Amino acid sequence: MNRNFLTLFFTFLSLISFSQDFTLSGVITDNNTGEKLIGVSVIDSESKKGTSTNENGYYSLTLKKGEYNIKYSFIGLESVSKKIVLNKNKRINISLKTSSEKIDEIHIRGESTKNIESSKVSQISIEAKQIKALPAIMGEVDILKTIQLLPGVSSGGEGNTGFYVRGGGPDQNLIMLDDATIYNASHLFGFFSVFPADAVKDINLIKGGMPAEFGGRLSSVLDISLKDGNPNKYNVEGGIGIISSKIMVEGPIIKNKTSFILSGRRTYADILAQKLFPEKVGNNGYYFYDFTGKVNHKFSDKDKLSFSFYKGDDIASFSAPSGNFAINVPWGNTLGILKWNHVFNEKLVMKNSAIYTDYSFEMGAEMQDIEFKLSSEVRDISYKTDFTFLPNVQHKIKFGGITTYHTFSPATVTGSAGDVSFDPDEIFEQFANESALYISDDYEVNERLKVNIGGRLTYFQQTKDYKTSDIFTSYLQDMIKEGDSTKYINFEPRISARFKLNPTSSLKSSYSENYQYIHLASMGGMSLPTDLWLPSSNKIKPKFAKQFTLGYFKNLENNMWETSIEGYYKEMENLVEYKEGAVPDDNANGSQDQLLTQGNGDSYGVELFVKKVFGETTGWIGYTHSYTNRVFEEINDGEEFPAKYDRRHDLSVVLSHEFNKKLTLSSVFVYASGSRLTLPTERYILNNNIYTEFTSKNGYKMEDYHRMDVSLIYTPKPHKKFQSSWNLSVYNLYNRKNPYFVYFDMQGEEGSSLETGGLTPVAMQMSLFPIIPSISWNFKF
Repeated sequence: MNRNFLTLFFTFLSLISFSQDFTLSGVITDNNTGEKLIGVSVIDSESKKGTSTNENGYYSLTLKKGEYNIKYSFIGLESVSKKIVLNKNKRINISLKTSSEKIDEIHIRGESTKNIESSKVSQISIEAKQIKALPAIMGEVDILKTIQLLPGVSSGGEGNTGFYVRGGGPDQNLIMLDDATIYNASHLFGFFSVFPADAVKDINLIKGGMPAEFGGRLSSVLDISLKDGNPNKYNVEGGIGIISSKIMVEGPIIKNKTSFILSGRRTYADILAQKLFPEKVGNNGYYFYDFTGKVNHKFSDKDKLSFSFYKGDDIASFSAPSGNFAINVPWGNTLGILKWNHVFNEKLVMKNSAIYTDYSFEMGAEMQDIEFKLSSEVRDISYKTDFTFLPNVQHKIKFGGITTYHTFSPATVTGSAGDVSFDPDEIFEQFANESALYISDDYEVNERLKVNIGGRLTYFQQTKDYKTSDIFTSYLQDMIKEGDSTKYINFEPRISARFKLNPTSSLKSSYSENYQYIHLASMGGMSLPTDLWLPSSNKIKPKFAKQFTLGYFKNLENNMWETSIEGYYKEMENLVEYKEGAVPDDNANGSQDQLLTQGNGDSYGVELFVKKVFGETTGWIGYTHSYTNRVFEEINDGEEFPAKYDRRHDLSVVLSHEFNKKLTLSSVFVYASGSRLTLPTERYILNNNIYTEFTSKNGYKMEDYHRMDVSLIYTPKPHKKFQSSWNLSVYNLYNRKNPYFVYFDMQGEEGSSLETGGLTPVAMQMSLFPIIPSISWNFKF
């Protein structure tokens, strides 16, 4: 009896040993730059089981004991194959080299199936080198301009700092640089973004099926990662354009241990104008600058510490020649991010982030003896912990949490008139806590079905509004006393799925719910730096949205072409607008809640995307057909009206052709239905009072927007270690006069007036940017 038991016991142990799982893990880098590579495919050639690297270049693949042929592949780099005997946990780091032969490029095509295999829905990743191939406007390639060329993403138009995703407003986009939230991502009122393309490693846009690790916004996530800096050698890149110059320096502090990257940029059109036309320009001018950096230190294969930072400002000034009027408008962002990455073992990885972000705006004006200044600010301090657990090849589990302490200073006004001054003793501020816990599992059920299911539990507490000196004592009291603060607790389910029809096509679907606890109050038809950020309160409820997405994805000609069609439907609640006739000045130095009203909306549409990945000619075509509506009881008499960014048609065509290694031609064409505005239709006098009749809310449609940009990049033969290129670009090639805003002028016969009649309001269009040629010289050594 005992002997039989022992025999069965040891037989069971032998079976466990035979079927034991082991984990292959490591970090994959670019051999040339030393950068950690994101999204590298790590696949067993026989079973086709595999994984991909995360944002730190780390991979983990758990397989049964045995011998495997593991292939490491990444678009644009040479694939590496290794025969590995997996009889214990192994750590293998890989460095991939740049592909130099056409045969390598053709061979890699077969690996480009991530859009078919992944459970991610409505997500697009873009490499910085793809952006650099597009037309450079005034010498600058731009990340936000590139994002707006994708289906489902609309530009707010020239002079607008925001972008719009699937019917959502600009405040509904979570924009992050190395995990830090950016509240205003634009320079020059939307013409340039704050992101330095030379220092950016990876760009990921999520339009739907938002993973559980992201939250706080309704519409999208724009997740941008900075380079780590080359740990092996020093590199310098830069560019000189007609209005700005830039430089990026990277290299090792301690070789293979500590690295850095620094990037700086400044416009100098103001300096040139003052030197060339001093009498005309005077003290008028505009410039922006930004400075970005990152320092990394690797303690071991398991521990890495990094610190990232960004500082950027826009400063515009104008003064009348008479000296009787002057205006100064500065705004900008400050970010600081400290990260610690730790690998517990082959299956469990942790990332901790301490984050500081600040966005401030100010507008000061002087007129004779009158001075006026309006300022606003939003400041966050956050702590975030993320875990990735890889129990086996079928599961990828993520969990963690984040807590953020918000400080809002909306619409602070100071001023003086002669001897009378208006200067509040203390700044009015609002405070809030926002926290979340999340978990998700990317689960491969079988070869055909893969699902990502998760949830996010959110908590928001808006404390009382206090003057600066009261913050510490009063905030602690609110934390203790029940009923002295406003609290919201909500759960957000997230699920997406991929069903693989065959090796080259798949169906994908997603459903997500999102709450947003902070709001952007915008007065006009455009998103501007003057817009105010406000917290939810007992009067202003959190925004809420639920979105359903269904898509078909198909690759053609050995993965040379990627195509997709996606349909979406989104419902939104508690959207925020100013009440009719209300302006921020109505409650300066106080809460803006009473000036706002809330309503609902929906958005639905179809997106088409066709992308050519390989060959001498590459690029994409994106088209969106959509509808976006709003309903507010206190606006438009409660009747449904189109949102200001409702656009029926949105088309982008992006092409790049490489004639040879020296010459590349790129072009961009965009077309969009006109934006919506509320404009007067007639004006008359009744009982000595002037009355104006308006269209229904957003009832006026501006002219359609379209534009073509082109660029020619000439790259001479490299001289030893020095490389350079010339970029000749033309913005708005055929000089289309696109509408910036519309105003009404009263026109009629001479001598006509409102009293006598004969005057008719006529819509007049103001355009912003005509045809703009530019040339820039870029270098690298």
